[in-house]
Amino acid sequence: MPAPPALLHGFDPTLLLVLNLLGTFVFGLSGGLAGVQARLDAFGIVVLAVVVGLAGGITRDLLIGIAPQTFRDWRYLAVAGSAGLVTFAAHRLLERLERPILILDAGGLALFCVTGASTALEHRLGAVDAIVLGAITGVGGGVLRDILLREIPVVLRAGLYAIPALIGAAIVVAASKSGTHNLAFPLLGAGVCFAIRLAGLYLDLNVPLAPGRGGHDPR
Repeated sequence: MPAPPALLHGFDPTLLLVLNLLGTFVFGLSGGLAGVQARLDAFGIVVLAVVVGLAGGITRDLLIGIAPQTFRDWRYLAVAGSAGLVTFAAHRLLERLERPILILDAGGLALFCVTGASTALEHRLGAVDAIVLGAITGVGGGVLRDILLREIPVVLRAGLYAIPALIGAAIVVAASKSGTHNLAFPLLGAGVCFAIRLAGLYLDLNVPLAPGRGGHDPR
């Protein structure tokens, strides 16, 4: 997950770090639960938790050409691994809390798409690159999780997930490229991403699916 980027000036760095770690933990829980549902052993569950919690930020940093933040701050790996252990030990309880975890996951997506885009801008990438990398920061872990479980990535087949991340990142990038470096715009980007993701969850919204044979939903 990303370090507090310079673009978010005015935002307390300690608070941003705490939010990043919280988002990492929640993402880790969702990865761990996927491992439980796939009937993996304890090690596999922890691995999936770490993948979902960290892979998006690692991918972004590698594409930018910098050392991944998760390799420079042990707390990210510790938090993601802890999420896997918690999932293994308390998966029955967590499965009953699926909806609250999805809401927290939406909050993590909102935070990471904004900080991911901000990190890309900090390293002087172009607008399109920053938007894409912002989205990758939020959804990259989930994509790799699905690949490891031999599934079509959920961002390509169900639920509004990648689209809110792209929109949230685009708001931050548009504000920056227009010369506006106000904290309100990262907050707006995160808020819009969060709201669209929640709408997708509660209203079952989705982009149109390609019809399967017989017109049935291919899922």
